[in-house]
Amino acid sequence: MILDLDGAKKKTAQLSRELLGRRPAMHKQIEYFKGETGKLQYASPKFAEHVLKQYNGFSDNWCRPVAQAPAERMNLLGFRPYGRVNGVDRDLEKDWLTNEGDAGSSEAFLLQGVASRAYSLVHPGASPDSGPLLTWEHPESAIVDTDPATGIDRAGLVVWADDQEDFATLYTATQVFKFKRSTSRDRHEQPGPADLADGWVLRDQQLEVETNPLGEVPLSELRNQSLMDDEPISDISGVMALQDAVNLIWAYLLNGLDQASLPGRVITGAELPKVPILNSEGIVVGHRDVELDELIKERILWIPGKDVSVEEWTAASLDVFSKVISQLVEHIAAQTRTPPHYLVAKMVNTAAESLNIAEAGLVSKTGERITYAGRGLKKTMRLMAKARGANDRRLIAINAGKLIWANVQYRSDSQMADVATKYRSAGFPMEYIAEKLLVDPAEVSRVMKMIEKENAADPLAAAQRAMQQGIPDGIGA
Repeated sequence: MILDLDGAKKKTAQLSRELLGRRPAMHKQIEYFKGETGKLQYASPKFAEHVLKQYNGFSDNWCRPVAQAPAERMNLLGFRPYGRVNGVDRDLEKDWLTNEGDAGSSEAFLLQGVASRAYSLVHPGASPDSGPLLTWEHPESAIVDTDPATGIDRAGLVVWADDQEDFATLYTATQVFKFKRSTSRDRHEQPGPADLADGWVLRDQQLEVETNPLGEVPLSELRNQSLMDDEPISDISGVMALQDAVNLIWAYLLNGLDQASLPGRVITGAELPKVPILNSEGIVVGHRDVELDELIKERILWIPGKDVSVEEWTAASLDVFSKVISQLVEHIAAQTRTPPHYLVAKMVNTAAESLNIAEAGLVSKTGERITYAGRGLKKTMRLMAKARGANDRRLIAINAGKLIWANVQYRSDSQMADVATKYRSAGFPMEYIAEKLLVDPAEVSRVMKMIEKENAADPLAAAQRAMQQGIPDGIGA
């Protein structure tokens, strides 16, 4: 895609409008995850007025553990180009760690689940000898235009702002346009369609367009699951409504705790108590009835009349509310494949096998998220290799390569030892067992070197190896 300046401005406006359309839903999802939205819900304004002041700020946030559960298990260890059977590409690993890719990708994976998208951006090195620069972009500030027929990214836009100006950088496969504009509108207001298209000027009036040395759009999208369309689904889209229902029940429960959890009294057949009215000198000048609200606060219902009597009723049972909340939480666990013990901490002497079964859904879900993130991450690796000047042969190997992830299923040391023993007794080589259990290529290499060193220092093991290899010809003749 080759654009002139007017075409670049139109493309910037087009992508800005599309990004603006996505923002409300993404912002709501992020706010629910943070707990800023989805607080106590109220059935009516009057009910809210009565309860809000007492419990303002309280909320039961289930969106956070649901989104964090798969993201915390997505740990990228390296990249293995096509043709290699073990280990990882050391140059890509070095550039990844230099740019703190492990920390940045962890945040990106979380946003991928919460807001359904996240982005990485690769910048060429400042010099041929310097490595690429990798940054991670918020989904409310970045967007990629992908050709629906080929799946190739045609353009990418990154926007940001300070107190005085808006900024935008438009990327194509061969060009980079850098725009800015002054703005006087309220930073908290969303711009209208006309605002997005108007006012963009070049940041450097002497430089209309820069060359993109990478040869493809350097912005990569990490997308969540979709239904073969351009609308990836947030992991918490269905949880938000259930969380609102839980918080509505909590509002009733908390109000019930305040109103019905203590014994109440009824006084019948007596005149309402009076409160003296004092003048400025402290002399009683009259009496007034006690305010009804004051009696309610003391859990007293006063009914005037003859024949005085006092009755009392016991506190209300509130477990019906907690049962409904528990059932809603079970629905959240089932619908999101989140292990129940992640949401309700009830674990007493639970067998390891039972935990593995309980986490099977989460392990499968995490594997799916890894698959969805794979396209964007492989493109990121390819771009970093391009920034290093990789030749065509290496780029082809990277295109067909494999991302190496940490094991998404947790195992205790005793479980790993038991598995290793059974594999070994079945005849599997130690390197295969190490790869199966440790996964991390660096750890596998370190362990194998330790085994070789240990065997070399053991004369009995050396003699056994000599016997297995056979006695050379001419010896003992």
